[in-house]
Amino acid sequence: METTITTPAADEACAYCDSRIFAHDPVCVRDCTDDCGSPTYFCNYACLSAYVDEENLMRGDACEWDPDADGCC
Repeated sequence: METTITTPAADEACAYCDSRIFAHDPVCVRDCTDDCGSPTYFCNYACLSAYVDEENLMRGDACEWDPDADGCC
């Protein structure tokens, strides 16, 4: 699976709090089980963690990563 890496715009907003990501310590996340799609940007790990908690992303198979599974980056 091929992924293109690009630098986000200078005014890119955090997906969680809407702050400018480059005003902080940005984190880029991709869902590579769905063709790696577009990246989602967070201004820091705290916003990423809050987003994961609110979206219940630590439920089910999301909490277990298998490097040998299909679709893994």
